[in-house]
Amino acid sequence: MDSQMKEYGMSLDSHLQELHKKHQHLSEAVEAAQRSPSVDDLVIADLKKQKLKIKEEIGRLSRV
Repeated sequence: MDSQMKEYGMSLDSHLQELHKKHQHLSEAVEAAQRSPSVDDLVIADLKKQKLKIKEEIGRLSRV
């Protein structure tokens, strides 16, 4: 593996780690919002959509 490929792999790995962190953060935000009666269902739905987009991106990048 040449240095460009190693660099690409490392940057892909770090990007995937960041996506996993964002996904986890959104999971926690969804759980907290669902426990709070004052949070609008549209806010929860938006958080879930963001979470799903990140999950799809993780899946797509993991196949690379």
